Amino acid sequence: MPPTTTRTIHRHLEPRLREALRDTPAVLIHGPRQSGKTTLARTVGEAQGYRYVSFDDDDALTLARNDPLGFVARLPEKVILDEVQKAPGIFSSLKLAIDRRRTPGRYILTGSANVLLVPGLSDSLAGRMAILHLHPLSQSELEGTTSRFLDILFRGRFKSGLSDRLGGDLARRIVRGGYPAAVARRAQARRRLWYRDYVETQIQRDIRDLSRVRSLDTMPTLLEFAAARTAQVLNVADLGAPLELTRPTILEHVTLLERVFLIERLPSWHWNPSSRLVKRPKLHLRDTGVGCELLHFDSARLDAHRSMFGAMLETFVLQELRRQADVRRDPIQFFHFRDRDDHEVDIVLEQGHGRVAGIEVKSAATVQAADFRGLRKLREVSGKSFVSGVVLYDGGATIAFGDGMFGVPVRKLWQTA
Repeated sequence: MPPTTTRTIHRHLEPRLREALRDTPAVLIHGPRQSGKTTLARTVGEAQGYRYVSFDDDDALTLARNDPLGFVARLPEKVILDEVQKAPGIFSSLKLAIDRRRTPGRYILTGSANVLLVPGLSDSLAGRMAILHLHPLSQSELEGTTSRFLDILFRGRFKSGLSDRLGGDLARRIVRGGYPAAVARRAQARRRLWYRDYVETQIQRDIRDLSRVRSLDTMPTLLEFAAARTAQVLNVADLGAPLELTRPTILEHVTLLERVFLIERLPSWHWNPSSRLVKRPKLHLRDTGVGCELLHFDSARLDAHRSMFGAMLETFVLQELRRQADVRRDPIQFFHFRDRDDHEVDIVLEQGHGRVAGIEVKSAATVQAADFRGLRKLREVSGKSFVSGVVLYDGGATIAFGDGMFGVPVRKLWQTA
């Protein structure tokens, strides 16, 4: 892995932001705190004359909360409103302002909590607001490449060829994660300290702002338990048992951790609701840098702990795919597949009108026909909708296994071809 530099990293979401501002009155950039939302909004907006207002500023927040109509009425022609989840009352006022004058590009909004999960907020600006998700940095952004992996996956046309193994570099990438401020720190110890402080801030600041959780002191432990179970089917009883919390309380906590983009539930894919599938979601961290710090893994320890390495690699691949998918115009949905006969596929991608591709993640340096067992079952169940199946592995060769099945090196995720 090349050393981190201070070069400006181009965010692949920028063209979609510029495009949305040309035809939509409001654009919401949402995603985790410190993922680069403010930098992106100001990079694009201030060059076009947008004024910047942050609700981290107590005076602005007080005005917006006490008099949302008056606050919105006094806003300039074009404005960036940062951290809008802190002032949810302005959404209905923004709706009124937009309905009076429906000019494209009036508002750039950013939010570090998923305001779309708050009842009524997403409806208030329906049809008036474009929604863009900004993740931490993808590997392709860090490498300065434009990946074509998803295009090739849905065409099912991986070319056979050789490339270098990642080897120990793969563990270093997983532990590094993607948050810009962490990535900028060259020393692994300094990055780990940043992640530690980040998690504490998320729990003590953002989650406290979102909910009056009485048992907030249990949240760091719950998040650590979740990190240890990343890439596993969610078992609420197992997750909450050591904390002696009720099932409703655990589910409430999980939802809060989702709302601040620390974890996610990956739903089960099923073609037919009556089919013999396990319909529980999988639990995944949103960023492996956070997870590795929660579990006190540096790259050497992670590389040696192969079961945890495999789980973190699966999460790393899922999040890289999400980061690439969310900058595209064509929506891609993500699932996992598992039936009662123990056929499994780690990641199922569904594009457009039901086109299906599957990805199995393997930490080994070799790939064999037996590794495609779950993918072949997915192909059988999905029928003509199935496009291709890939086993991503830490090898050095792209290999065709017939019937739209391929073994592909992990590094191909962020390469241009």
